[in-house]
Amino acid sequence: MGAEDPRDVQLRNCDYEIKEQDRYLPIANVTRVMKKALPDKAKLSKEAKECVQECASEYISFITSQAIDKCLLEKRKTLNGEDILWAMFTLGFEHYAETLKIYLAKYRQSEQEEQMAKAPRRRSAKKEPEYNSGSDSEDESAEDFEFDSNGDQFVGFDEFGLLGSVGNEEYD
Repeated sequence: MGAEDPRDVQLRNCDYEIKEQDRYLPIANVTRVMKKALPDKAKLSKEAKECVQECASEYISFITSQAIDKCLLEKRKTLNGEDILWAMFTLGFEHYAETLKIYLAKYRQSEQEEQMAKAPRRRSAKKEPEYNSGSDSEDESAEDFEFDSNGDQFVGFDEFGLLGSVGNEEYD
């Protein structure tokens, strides 16, 4: 057996200490989400905020760790929405995963619609000479543009605005 590279040993030892503020979600964000779920006149104690902060942070770490393990087994470096959903199903959080699965599909649909709406504007902004191809259609086809549909998009939860609306006619 050959000698190990000291850098590899150092990385495996994980002797560095992670600051508490780096391990947890920001308390202001946790407080904002908690207040949205409570009546306007409800008060939150410091202990309640810290408890939810710690629990939510631990939950996210738990799910993320499982999803990262899947990525490592598949020799991928990018964590995507499907990995998170898989981890949630694997760890027994099916009810939450179903809601997030619906949200993820609607989010991707809205992102694709937004890209398609912006695509013709980007094309006309290039100041290329316009010509009539003999077609009466003014619609630019999506064939001219490439869209990433392999699921490697990151998900922004928009402050949970859409999650609370799943099933509403507004988003159906």
